[in-house]
Amino acid sequence: MYNFDKIAKRRNTYSLKWDVKDNELPMWVADMDFKVAPFIKEAIKKRMNIEAYGYSLIPEEFYQSIIGWYKRRHSIQFKREWMIYSSGVVAAISSMVRRLTNVGDNIIVQSPTFNIFYNSIINNKRIVLANNLLYKNGEFAIDFEDLEKKMSDEKTTLMILCNPHNPIGKIWSENELRKIGNLAKKYKVIVISDEIHCDVTDPGFSYVPFASIEENKDISITCIAASKTFNIAGLQSACLIIPNEELRNNVNRGLNNDEVAEPNFFSMEANIAAFNNGDTWVDEMREYVFENKKYFCQYIEKNLPKLLIVKGHATYLLFVDISFYSNDSTKFCQDLREKTGLYLSNGEEYGENAKSFVRINLATSRFNIKDACRRLKKYFCN
Repeated sequence: MYNFDKIAKRRNTYSLKWDVKDNELPMWVADMDFKVAPFIKEAIKKRMNIEAYGYSLIPEEFYQSIIGWYKRRHSIQFKREWMIYSSGVVAAISSMVRRLTNVGDNIIVQSPTFNIFYNSIINNKRIVLANNLLYKNGEFAIDFEDLEKKMSDEKTTLMILCNPHNPIGKIWSENELRKIGNLAKKYKVIVISDEIHCDVTDPGFSYVPFASIEENKDISITCIAASKTFNIAGLQSACLIIPNEELRNNVNRGLNNDEVAEPNFFSMEANIAAFNNGDTWVDEMREYVFENKKYFCQYIEKNLPKLLIVKGHATYLLFVDISFYSNDSTKFCQDLREKTGLYLSNGEEYGENAKSFVRINLATSRFNIKDACRRLKKYFCN
């Protein structure tokens, strides 16, 4: 029904991703190249025709569309009173770091992880406490012994969880999430669960919401958004799910103090259209991304077998082990870009334990996937 081979033309459009040289192929930032779904485009057009772009309210339909989506797609029933609007997940996380912790507190992240988590902690004069994920045979796993040690530190007050995990693409199991929750309750640590990649899973795989585990609800804040799923990150909109009333009120005051609680003029209509009408589009997008992954992985296995793809079943990103060739991903990515024009993310951005990895974004046309494969082969084989 939807044609994902025809991607948006984004050069010379002030695109963060595509503001590159003509010969370059950007496959770095987590931003899809697919055209926005037509029902979202129509909703924005309708909003545009109002011809006065002033301050906006947050309609009840925004919350109800999310409730319906998560009930249909992920079998979890959010209560309306748990939900708070924010103008973005990153803005909300930074606000919550300031509101829920004190200067000098420890905040746990599971490295390698989304690089902006580090910024939200360091920029607010808190301490990054890395629960480094264990890597073996192309797969990452949680070091629970280390996690408990770091949670038990009296200065540890918060953990930022990525579920599913960016950049490794891993879906945490119900058992893993329950163990994290049990430790957090034991040591009185709040868990912020960033779940914005939750809808992009391989066909046949689904993620487990952190708050779907009853024991986790009271210590959890779930961050969700349509941004990654529907490629509308530029409209800057998110929602926080906080079952604990006292915690919710505290977070809400922080968001309002930081002025990140008002919607973009177009974001409400786009979000409502996405969550109410997006099931088929997302199903087809997931299938297309999965076929991109399959093509890329088969090509690498056949032509560049010394590159090792990290095992994962979520996100449109792949984490690639380049340790046979280099332990300096920053230098590697610079050299790759200079010599072939292929622009990837270096693993070091995501943590000290990822210097021999790169991240590649496969949410683009099959043509671009094939082009990327040829560029990689040219780089390694010439």
